[in-house]
Amino acid sequence: MSDPIHAGPAPGADAPLPDALSGHWVDRRATRPFLKLARIERPIGWWLLLLPCWWSAGLAAIAAGRPYPDPWHCLLFLIGAVLMRGAGCTFNDIIDRKLDAEVARTRGRPLPSGQVTARAAAFFMVGLSLAGLAVLLQFNRFTVLLGIASLGIVAIYPFMKRITNMPQFVLGLAFSWGALLGWSAVFGRLDAPAYLAYAAAIAWTVGYDTIYAMQDIEDDVIAGIKSSARYFGDHTREAVALCFALAALFSASAIWLVGGGVFAWLGFAAFATHLGWQVSRIEGASAAEALRLFRSNEYAGLLLAGGLALDTIARGLFA
Repeated sequence: MSDPIHAGPAPGADAPLPDALSGHWVDRRATRPFLKLARIERPIGWWLLLLPCWWSAGLAAIAAGRPYPDPWHCLLFLIGAVLMRGAGCTFNDIIDRKLDAEVARTRGRPLPSGQVTARAAAFFMVGLSLAGLAVLLQFNRFTVLLGIASLGIVAIYPFMKRITNMPQFVLGLAFSWGALLGWSAVFGRLDAPAYLAYAAAIAWTVGYDTIYAMQDIEDDVIAGIKSSARYFGDHTREAVALCFALAALFSASAIWLVGGGVFAWLGFAAFATHLGWQVSRIEGASAAEALRLFRSNEYAGLLLAGGLALDTIARGLFA
Protein backbone atom coordinates (compact mmCIF):
# COMPACT_ATOMS: atom_id res chain seq x y z
CA MET A 1 0.00 0.00 0.00
CA SER A 2 1.39 3.42 -0.93
CA ASP A 3 2.04 5.99 1.75
CA PRO A 4 -1.14 8.14 1.92
CA ILE A 5 0.95 11.16 2.88
CA HIS A 6 2.65 11.31 -0.50
CA ALA A 7 0.12 9.58 -2.71
CA GLY A 8 -2.15 11.59 -4.97
CA PRO A 9 -5.83 12.10 -4.18
CA ALA A 10 -7.69 8.84 -3.79
CA PRO A 11 -10.65 8.12 -6.04
CA GLY A 12 -13.62 10.00 -4.67
CA ALA A 13 -11.46 12.18 -2.43
CA ASP A 14 -13.67 15.18 -3.24
CA ALA A 15 -16.83 13.35 -2.23
CA PRO A 16 -18.40 14.11 1.16
CA LEU A 17 -17.38 11.73 3.93
CA PRO A 18 -20.14 9.28 4.93
CA ASP A 19 -20.68 10.85 8.37
CA ALA A 20 -20.41 14.49 7.21
CA LEU A 21 -23.33 16.87 6.77
CA SER A 22 -24.23 17.24 3.10
CA GLY A 23 -24.12 20.67 1.46
CA HIS A 24 -22.00 22.19 4.25
CA TRP A 25 -20.32 25.56 3.56
CA VAL A 26 -16.94 23.92 4.13
CA ASP A 27 -17.31 22.24 0.73
CA ARG A 28 -17.35 25.65 -0.98
CA ARG A 29 -14.07 26.95 0.47
CA ALA A 30 -10.53 26.72 -0.90
CA THR A 31 -9.38 25.78 2.63
CA ARG A 32 -11.71 22.78 2.60
CA PRO A 33 -9.09 20.08 3.41
CA PHE A 34 -7.96 21.91 6.56
CA LEU A 35 -11.52 22.68 7.64
CA LYS A 36 -12.30 19.00 7.20
CA LEU A 37 -9.26 18.09 9.30
CA ALA A 38 -10.85 20.20 12.05
CA ARG A 39 -14.23 18.49 11.38
CA ILE A 40 -15.96 21.85 10.92
CA GLU A 41 -18.53 20.18 8.71
CA ARG A 42 -19.33 17.73 11.54
CA PRO A 43 -20.38 19.99 14.43
CA ILE A 44 -21.61 17.10 16.58
CA GLY A 45 -18.03 16.59 17.82
CA TRP A 46 -17.56 20.05 19.28
CA TRP A 47 -21.08 19.97 20.68
CA LEU A 48 -20.22 16.80 22.59
CA LEU A 49 -17.01 18.40 23.84
CA LEU A 50 -18.82 21.59 24.82
CA LEU A 51 -21.87 20.20 26.60
CA PRO A 52 -20.09 18.85 29.73
CA CYS A 53 -18.62 22.37 30.11
CA TRP A 54 -22.11 23.84 30.05
CA TRP A 55 -23.45 21.17 32.43
CA SER A 56 -20.76 22.08 34.92
CA ALA A 57 -21.28 25.82 34.42
CA GLY A 58 -24.98 25.31 35.15
CA LEU A 59 -24.29 23.24 38.26
CA ALA A 60 -21.79 25.83 39.49
CA ALA A 61 -24.27 28.65 38.95
CA ILE A 62 -26.89 26.81 41.01
CA ALA A 63 -24.40 26.05 43.78
CA ALA A 64 -23.15 29.66 43.85
CA GLY A 65 -26.67 31.13 43.85
CA ARG A 66 -26.07 33.03 40.61
CA PRO A 67 -29.03 34.17 38.44
CA TYR A 68 -27.63 32.40 35.35
CA PRO A 69 -24.52 30.55 34.15
CA ASP A 70 -21.68 32.97 33.38
CA PRO A 71 -22.25 34.03 29.72
CA TRP A 72 -18.58 34.89 29.19
CA HIS A 73 -17.48 31.50 30.42
CA CYS A 74 -20.05 29.76 28.23
CA LEU A 75 -18.84 31.67 25.16
CA LEU A 76 -15.21 30.85 25.92
CA PHE A 77 -16.11 27.19 26.30
CA LEU A 78 -17.85 27.28 22.91
CA ILE A 79 -14.85 28.83 21.14
CA GLY A 80 -12.43 26.56 22.97
CA ALA A 81 -14.44 23.44 22.12
CA VAL A 82 -14.39 24.21 18.40
CA LEU A 83 -10.65 24.96 18.43
CA MET A 84 -9.52 22.06 20.61
CA ARG A 85 -11.80 19.55 18.93
CA GLY A 86 -10.19 20.61 15.66
CA ALA A 87 -6.68 20.29 17.09
CA GLY A 88 -7.46 16.91 18.64
CA CYS A 89 -8.98 15.53 15.44
CA THR A 90 -6.00 16.74 13.42
CA PHE A 91 -3.59 15.04 15.83
CA ASN A 92 -5.70 11.88 15.72
CA ASP A 93 -5.69 11.91 11.90
CA ILE A 94 -1.90 12.36 11.74
CA ILE A 95 -1.42 9.31 13.98
CA ASP A 96 -4.15 7.25 12.29
CA ARG A 97 -3.54 8.15 8.65
CA LYS A 98 -2.58 4.62 7.61
CA LEU A 99 -5.35 2.95 9.60
CA ASP A 100 -7.87 5.43 8.17
CA ALA A 101 -6.88 4.37 4.66
CA GLU A 102 -8.14 0.85 5.43
CA VAL A 103 -11.61 1.88 6.71
CA ALA A 104 -14.33 2.79 4.21
CA ARG A 105 -15.77 5.59 6.36
CA THR A 106 -12.41 7.32 6.88
CA ARG A 107 -10.29 6.69 3.76
CA GLY A 108 -11.63 9.91 2.17
CA ARG A 109 -10.26 12.09 5.00
CA PRO A 110 -7.72 14.73 3.94
CA LEU A 111 -4.61 12.85 5.10
CA PRO A 112 -5.22 9.29 3.81
CA SER A 113 -6.64 10.67 0.56
CA GLY A 114 -3.55 12.83 -0.04
CA GLN A 115 -5.29 16.22 0.08
CA VAL A 116 -3.03 17.41 2.93
CA THR A 117 0.50 16.41 3.94
CA ALA A 118 1.35 15.36 7.48
CA ARG A 119 3.67 18.36 7.81
CA ALA A 120 0.96 20.84 6.84
CA ALA A 121 -1.50 19.12 9.17
CA ALA A 122 0.99 19.41 12.05
CA PHE A 123 1.39 23.17 11.51
CA PHE A 124 -2.39 23.51 11.39
CA MET A 125 -2.73 21.57 14.66
CA VAL A 126 -0.19 23.80 16.40
CA GLY A 127 -2.04 26.92 15.23
CA LEU A 128 -5.35 25.65 16.58
CA SER A 129 -3.71 24.65 19.86
CA LEU A 130 -2.18 28.09 20.36
CA ALA A 131 -5.56 29.71 19.70
CA GLY A 132 -7.09 27.32 22.23
CA LEU A 133 -4.43 28.28 24.76
CA ALA A 134 -5.30 31.94 24.28
CA VAL A 135 -8.91 31.09 25.18
CA LEU A 136 -7.86 29.04 28.21
CA LEU A 137 -5.74 31.90 29.55
CA GLN A 138 -8.90 33.96 30.07
CA PHE A 139 -9.80 31.80 33.08
CA ASN A 140 -8.41 31.72 36.62
CA ARG A 141 -5.00 30.14 37.27
CA PHE A 142 -6.41 26.89 38.66
CA THR A 143 -8.55 26.40 35.56
CA VAL A 144 -5.63 27.18 33.24
CA LEU A 145 -3.49 24.51 34.91
CA LEU A 146 -6.41 22.07 34.95
CA GLY A 147 -7.00 22.61 31.23
CA ILE A 148 -3.34 22.04 30.40
CA ALA A 149 -3.43 18.81 32.43
CA SER A 150 -5.91 17.33 29.95
CA LEU A 151 -3.32 17.32 27.15
CA GLY A 152 -1.72 14.13 28.43
CA ILE A 153 -4.95 12.20 27.94
CA VAL A 154 -5.51 13.78 24.54
CA ALA A 155 -2.00 12.73 23.48
CA ILE A 156 -2.43 9.04 24.29
CA TYR A 157 -5.96 8.59 22.95
CA PRO A 158 -5.10 7.87 19.28
CA PHE A 159 -2.93 4.93 20.36
CA MET A 160 -5.59 3.30 22.53
CA LYS A 161 -7.47 1.66 19.66
CA ARG A 162 -4.32 -0.37 19.04
CA ILE A 163 -3.83 -1.68 22.57
CA THR A 164 -7.18 -1.75 24.39
CA ASN A 165 -10.69 -2.94 23.66
CA MET A 166 -12.07 0.18 25.33
CA PRO A 167 -10.54 3.22 23.61
CA GLN A 168 -13.92 4.87 24.16
CA PHE A 169 -13.14 5.09 27.89
CA VAL A 170 -9.97 7.07 27.21
CA LEU A 171 -11.95 9.27 24.80
CA GLY A 172 -14.41 9.82 27.65
CA LEU A 173 -11.62 10.94 29.98
CA ALA A 174 -10.58 13.55 27.41
CA PHE A 175 -13.95 14.65 26.04
CA SER A 176 -15.49 15.02 29.50
CA TRP A 177 -12.77 17.26 30.92
CA GLY A 178 -14.95 20.33 30.50
CA ALA A 179 -17.17 19.03 33.31
CA LEU A 180 -14.28 19.91 35.61
CA LEU A 181 -13.47 23.23 33.94
CA GLY A 182 -16.99 24.68 34.17
CA TRP A 183 -16.94 24.28 37.94
CA SER A 184 -13.35 25.41 38.51
CA ALA A 185 -13.93 28.53 36.39
CA VAL A 186 -16.44 29.69 39.03
CA PHE A 187 -14.92 28.42 42.27
CA GLY A 188 -11.20 28.08 41.47
CA ARG A 189 -11.25 24.54 42.84
CA LEU A 190 -12.94 21.16 42.35
CA ASP A 191 -15.73 19.78 44.52
CA ALA A 192 -17.89 16.65 44.54
CA PRO A 193 -20.51 17.92 42.02
CA ALA A 194 -17.76 18.55 39.46
CA TYR A 195 -16.36 15.03 39.88
CA LEU A 196 -19.86 13.58 39.55
CA ALA A 197 -20.52 15.61 36.40
CA TYR A 198 -17.20 14.35 35.02
CA ALA A 199 -18.12 10.75 35.80
CA ALA A 200 -21.53 11.25 34.17
CA ALA A 201 -19.93 12.68 31.03
CA ILE A 202 -17.43 9.80 30.84
CA ALA A 203 -20.18 7.19 31.03
CA TRP A 204 -22.23 9.13 28.48
CA THR A 205 -19.24 9.33 26.11
CA VAL A 206 -18.52 5.60 26.31
CA GLY A 207 -22.18 4.94 25.54
CA TYR A 208 -22.59 7.26 22.57
CA ASP A 209 -19.19 6.46 21.08
CA THR A 210 -19.95 2.75 21.27
CA ILE A 211 -23.03 3.50 19.16
CA TYR A 212 -20.79 5.47 16.77
CA ALA A 213 -18.31 2.57 16.54
CA MET A 214 -21.12 0.25 15.40
CA GLN A 215 -20.69 1.78 11.92
CA ASP A 216 -17.17 0.39 11.51
CA ILE A 217 -17.22 -3.10 13.03
CA GLU A 218 -16.52 -5.03 9.81
CA ASP A 219 -13.74 -2.69 8.66
CA ASP A 220 -12.27 -2.54 12.16
CA VAL A 221 -11.92 -6.33 12.20
CA ILE A 222 -10.00 -6.23 8.89
CA ALA A 223 -7.78 -3.33 9.98
CA GLY A 224 -7.21 -4.73 13.49
CA ILE A 225 -8.73 -1.67 15.18
CA LYS A 226 -10.12 -2.27 18.66
CA SER A 227 -13.38 -0.71 19.85
CA SER A 228 -16.02 -1.14 22.52
CA ALA A 229 -18.57 -2.09 19.84
CA ARG A 230 -16.36 -5.02 18.81
CA TYR A 231 -15.68 -5.93 22.44
CA PHE A 232 -19.32 -5.92 23.55
CA GLY A 233 -20.50 -7.71 20.39
CA ASP A 234 -23.98 -9.15 20.84
CA HIS A 235 -24.26 -7.41 24.22
CA THR A 236 -23.76 -3.90 22.86
CA ARG A 237 -27.29 -2.80 23.72
CA GLU A 238 -26.93 -3.93 27.34
CA ALA A 239 -23.51 -2.28 27.63
CA VAL A 240 -24.76 1.03 26.27
CA ALA A 241 -27.77 0.82 28.59
CA LEU A 242 -25.41 0.40 31.55
CA CYS A 243 -23.29 3.36 30.45
CA PHE A 244 -26.33 5.57 30.04
CA ALA A 245 -27.75 4.42 33.39
CA LEU A 246 -24.50 5.42 35.07
CA ALA A 247 -24.57 8.78 33.27
CA ALA A 248 -28.07 9.36 34.63
CA LEU A 249 -27.11 8.26 38.15
CA PHE A 250 -24.03 10.48 38.36
CA SER A 251 -25.73 13.52 36.85
CA ALA A 252 -28.71 13.13 39.20
CA SER A 253 -26.31 12.93 42.16
CA ALA A 254 -24.61 16.16 41.05
CA ILE A 255 -27.96 17.94 40.75
CA TRP A 256 -28.99 16.73 44.19
CA LEU A 257 -25.72 17.88 45.77
CA VAL A 258 -26.05 21.45 44.42
CA GLY A 259 -29.71 21.64 45.45
CA GLY A 260 -31.18 21.71 41.95
CA GLY A 261 -34.80 22.80 41.60
CA VAL A 262 -37.74 21.83 39.40
CA PHE A 263 -36.23 22.89 36.06
CA ALA A 264 -32.97 21.11 36.77
CA TRP A 265 -34.87 17.89 37.45
CA LEU A 266 -37.06 18.37 34.38
CA GLY A 267 -33.93 18.76 32.27
CA PHE A 268 -32.49 15.64 33.86
CA ALA A 269 -35.71 13.69 33.19
CA ALA A 270 -35.66 14.75 29.53
CA PHE A 271 -31.99 13.78 29.27
CA ALA A 272 -32.54 10.36 30.82
CA THR A 273 -35.61 9.73 28.65
CA HIS A 274 -33.63 10.55 25.52
CA LEU A 275 -30.90 8.11 26.54
CA GLY A 276 -33.52 5.43 27.11
CA TRP A 277 -34.96 6.08 23.64
CA GLN A 278 -31.52 5.57 22.12
CA VAL A 279 -31.11 2.22 23.88
CA SER A 280 -34.48 1.09 22.53
CA ARG A 281 -33.26 1.67 18.95
CA ILE A 282 -29.83 0.01 19.10
CA GLU A 283 -30.78 -3.61 18.48
CA GLY A 284 -30.22 -4.41 14.79
CA ALA A 285 -29.47 -0.78 13.91
CA SER A 286 -27.91 -0.16 10.50
CA ALA A 287 -24.81 2.01 10.10
CA ALA A 288 -27.04 4.93 9.07
CA GLU A 289 -29.27 4.46 12.12
CA ALA A 290 -26.24 4.18 14.42
CA LEU A 291 -24.96 7.49 13.07
CA ARG A 292 -28.37 9.11 13.57
CA LEU A 293 -28.54 7.88 17.17
CA PHE A 294 -25.01 9.09 17.84
CA ARG A 295 -25.77 12.55 16.46
CA SER A 296 -28.92 12.78 18.56
CA ASN A 297 -26.77 13.06 21.68
CA GLU A 298 -26.36 16.74 20.90
CA TYR A 299 -30.03 17.15 21.83
CA ALA A 300 -29.76 14.83 24.82
CA GLY A 301 -26.93 16.91 26.28
CA LEU A 302 -28.68 20.19 25.48
CA LEU A 303 -31.77 19.06 27.37
CA LEU A 304 -29.73 18.66 30.55
CA ALA A 305 -27.74 21.86 30.01
CA GLY A 306 -30.95 23.79 29.28
CA GLY A 307 -32.66 22.48 32.40
CA LEU A 308 -29.74 23.55 34.59
CA ALA A 309 -29.62 27.00 33.00
CA LEU A 310 -33.38 27.49 33.33
CA ASP A 311 -33.17 26.49 36.98
CA THR A 312 -30.74 29.30 37.73
CA ILE A 313 -32.76 31.81 35.70
CA ALA A 314 -35.99 30.84 37.45
CA ARG A 315 -34.36 31.28 40.84
CA GLY A 316 -33.17 34.74 39.85
CA LEU A 317 -36.64 35.77 38.63
CA PHE A 318 -38.56 34.47 41.62
CA ALA A 319 -36.03 35.06 44.40
